Order: sequence, then structure tokens, then C-alpha cells
Amino acid sequence: SSSFGMINWGLSLFGFEHLDWENNKWAAQAAISVIVIWRWTGYNALLYLAAMQAIPRDRYEAAAIDGASRWQQFTKVTVPGIRSTIVFTIVLSTIGATQLFGEPLIFGQGPNGVTGGADNQYQTLGLLLYEEGWKSYQMGRAATVAWAMFLLLILVFVVQRLVKRFVARKA
Repeated sequence: SSSFGMINWGLSLFGFEHLDWENNKWAAQAAISVIVIWRWTGYNALLYLAAMQAIPRDRYEAAAIDGASRWQQFTKVTVPGIRSTIVFTIVLSTIGATQLFGEPLIFGQGPNGVTGGADNQYQTLGLLLYEEGWKSYQMGRAATVAWAMFLLLILVFVVQRLVKRFVARKA
């Protein structure tokens, strides 16, 4: 809320004015980013934890015997050992970012309120699809947005594959 809330209360203790979270471009984007990060950090942490636990201990022991520091063990053993999990989380995060819908919708006071903010400062493709298809009844425009989302994801997938192939050639 622009007039109260824990963060605005904390800001007032230091003499700052209250932030209007919904109408300020940077504050709205930061708030939604924090919500999304809070939502997905635990999930990604569990994936990385499982991937790191799957790396055999003898690799770390061999690296230590060869004189590798903790940082070298991390860069030469851990990161290559969880590379597939890193790619998986990047792909899932990209898909999730493209389909981001719930957080901005709730932040903008729900389906009957303003979606995307007064100046569309936190408009996402998912919200645009919703607005065009179900609020404005422009199904053609909504289908166009859906196809654009699909083509964007295909483009990201192709770029990811090209980068992976390029990195594999360098190694």
C-alpha cells in the first residue's frame, strides 16, 4: 500500500516518504521481482542441492589431493557437475518469466482492477494476453500474443542450444 505497510513504515523511521508501490515504475517492478524471487528461490535451491549431492565425493577428494583450492573445486568440480541443472533452471525460469501472470495480476488488485499498472509499468505478456482476450474480447490479438510468446521461447531455446554447442567446442 502507498500509505502503510512494513517497508513504508521502515522507510518512515529513516525520514523517507512512503512509496506508492503500484504507481511508481521502479518500485512496482522491484516489488514484483521480489515476489517472484521469493516464490521460486526455494524450488531452485532444492534442485541445486539435489544436483550437488549427486556429485561423487571422490571427485572433491581427488581435486584436494591435486592441490585445488575450495574455489577451484567449486569451478572445476561443482559447476560442471551441476551444469545440466543450471541449464534446466534457466530454461524453466525463462518459460516462467514469459508466462508471468499471477504476481502482477494480484499486485494490480486482481482481475477487476488495473492490470499492468496505470502506465503499464509492470505489464507482462501473460497479462496482455488476458487483457486482450478476456477483458477486451479481442481473441485475435490474444492469439497473436500467445504465438509471440511461443516464438520467443523457441528463439531462446535455439540460442541456448547454439551457446551450448559453442561452449562445448571451446572446451
